[in-house]
Amino acid sequence: QVQLAESGGGLVQPGGSLRLSCAASGSIFTFYTMGWYRQAPGKQRELVASIFHNGITNYVESVKGRFTISRDDAKNAVYLRMNSLKPEDTAVYYCNIVPPAGNYWGQGTQVTVSS
Repeated sequence: QVQLAESGGGLVQPGGSLRLSCAASGSIFTFYTMGWYRQAPGKQRELVASIFHNGITNYVESVKGRFTISRDDAKNAVYLRMNSLKPEDTAVYYCNIVPPAGNYWGQGTQVTVSS
């Protein structure tokens, strides 16, 4: 049973930065596109960044130029570097494969952007 665990969230002021990490208990990264999702209060969960096994990345328009997704398959880890954070980035952030597998959702990590 694969488990994904997110970490690195917190409270940050607008314009600040955070680096999220996702670790998998099993070796799923090598074969799958990995993604970071987020869910803000009252909104649907959305995919904000994805990375193919060959390193090609995609981002939702609202985070382009501010967020960077990366992966380390040897460590079964995927990361999300978030710069120039805005209050609208406030959400619980999750990692999962793309498209997501229901049984892979972890607890997520809360990111709050507020002054």
